[in-house]
Amino acid sequence: MAWPLDLNLMMTLALLLKTKSVSGTAVALGISQPSVSRALAQLRDALGDPLLVRSGNGMIRTQRGDELVDRLADWMAATSTLLEEERFDPQTVERRFRIASTDFGLQSVLLPALPALRDLAPGIAIDVVPLTRATHRTLAAGDVDLAISGLDHDPSQIHRLLLFRDSFVCVMPRHHPLATGSDQPLSIDEFLSHPHLGLTVSDAELDRVAVVLGDAGRDRRVVASLPYFALAPDMLDAGGLLATLPGRAATRFVASHGLAVRKAPAELGEMDYWILWHERSHRDQASRWLREQLVSVCSAAI
Repeated sequence: MAWPLDLNLMMTLALLLKTKSVSGTAVALGISQPSVSRALAQLRDALGDPLLVRSGNGMIRTQRGDELVDRLADWMAATSTLLEEERFDPQTVERRFRIASTDFGLQSVLLPALPALRDLAPGIAIDVVPLTRATHRTLAAGDVDLAISGLDHDPSQIHRLLLFRDSFVCVMPRHHPLATGSDQPLSIDEFLSHPHLGLTVSDAELDRVAVVLGDAGRDRRVVASLPYFALAPDMLDAGGLLATLPGRAATRFVASHGLAVRKAPAELGEMDYWILWHERSHRDQASRWLREQLVSVCSAAI
């Protein structure tokens, strides 16, 4: 026989068997007694059993009713918590996140955050994927959980939170003509008078320096261009070049490769670095916790 009962009838049946009272069930459900009486008639017909029978001034369960009462009570208890969100505990969560980022994002955000993430949430793993021009689509599709980016993004399509604001510096070998000098920023003429190593971002191959300078940078001579920072120090030394980097990235390069650093021309301005996510994960507890950790690490480094 096909099961004909909907959830409302199941709830009514559970309460009827528990209370053994039509009036008590009506009060509990906030409906009229005639409605409960009609539901009981429908239940009796569907199950082929009276379920409740008269005894003195009250009602008692039939054998079939006794068989069902505990099972329905368990069902109600499970159903009442079915849609409740479990309490998030970073120590016990098992989750793999995909984060889109450049290697600058790795060095400036993920690398300093990793020790705390491993300590607070040992079950969390992170897969880093390349940052693309279609970040908003990959976030919307769930292919990426978070993105770390210094590119401009439409806040109407994705959520974003500022991680930090950074200024630009120029790095170069210590034997470079511009390596010695004052602590003042390079002039735009000094900047344009020497060959450059270009650094591009995402699959759009965006050279941020070229974009910011526009026509003012038409005389900039880019000898070589890279889509990542890892080999930049060796390229700079081999070609006697200078490269323009966000200050946070340059700090690590200068320390580990013995490079010289000068402040970039004021015309380059500053760069905002963002953490991005989609509405689909906005209320997810694990995603929110990870975002908060990354923001906290960046704030502490300022």
